[in-house]
Amino acid sequence: MNVRYTDRAKDDLETAFSWYEKQRRGLGFEFLDCIEVGLKSILRFPEMYEEIYSNFRRCVVKRFPFSLFYTIEVNEIVIHSVFDNRQIPRNATNKALHMDCKNACAFLHPVSSAFIYTIEEITEVRQGK
Repeated sequence: MNVRYTDRAKDDLETAFSWYEKQRRGLGFEFLDCIEVGLKSILRFPEMYEEIYSNFRRCVVKRFPFSLFYTIEVNEIVIHSVFDNRQIPRNATNKALHMDCKNACAFLHPVSSAFIYTIEEITEVRQGK
């Protein structure tokens, strides 16, 4: 099965890598190694991880405080976000998603300028209300 990263996920990954490299040379590469372990786990058993909302699943990355949010599509796994768990508010269950311009869900990176929507608001948008 193929893997595709959304632009948002690519940005998340690059931002995290750069931050860790600034902390200590080589730490960014250790971070990428842990991301790869999580990705291999997803590819081996894509349905192993719990659905967080709708068809979005979350794989918690070992050692680093990040999660991979992904969906299982017909011929590919789509990574929607490489999310920094330290930035999730305590009541994140109602504020975890944001709608992009194509009405596809992508997990919000808090540093971005996107608006945060509640799950109820996203459901209304999907239903055309």
